[in-house]
Amino acid sequence: MPLVTPLDPSHDNETEELAKFFNETLGFCPNSVLTMQHRPAISKAFINLNKAVMANEGRVTSALKRMIAWVSSNATGCRYCQAHAIRAAERYGAEQEQLDNIWEYRTHPSFSEAERAALDFSLLASQVPNAVDEEIKKRLYTYWNEGEIVEMLGVISLFGYLNRWNDSMGTTIEEGAVESGNQYLGKHGWEKGKHI
Repeated sequence: MPLVTPLDPSHDNETEELAKFFNETLGFCPNSVLTMQHRPAISKAFINLNKAVMANEGRVTSALKRMIAWVSSNATGCRYCQAHAIRAAERYGAEQEQLDNIWEYRTHPSFSEAERAALDFSLLASQVPNAVDEEIKKRLYTYWNEGEIVEMLGVISLFGYLNRWNDSMGTTIEEGAVESGNQYLGKHGWEKGKHI
């Protein structure tokens, strides 16, 4: 049972309008946003931040951003966000081989060295204490420019917020996210956990 009950999608008209963004991303408005509506300023600010972070202004694709989100969520253990991130990666055109082998991104041939650097950056930046160091900086600068690195860290930071929010809230996970979690992550033990 969630810590706070999500409100109806129509509770706040501005949030409802902004939340249409998630129909493309996930196919539904996430319960996390419906919980944030208890303070509409938070739900609106979050959606606008999400839209800004996920905008593509360089070579970091929408699919890679969602895989960065998955690695970050996996590092923190948020099962809700793991399922949402892998679902969004699928919806934004991640290669089937990458979706099926996301756990093995460091060694699987479907991932490029540039993608591995981005995903390792996500892992290192999501750890507590933070593990970003000169080695990952060098690897990032081999493949990515500063604006693209900012985009990546935007995703990692956004999901740091979401991981804390959803694990603390015990946000009820939506059926579509459960399907994606089971399909792509289930073979490695993914389950809903507290997000029932």
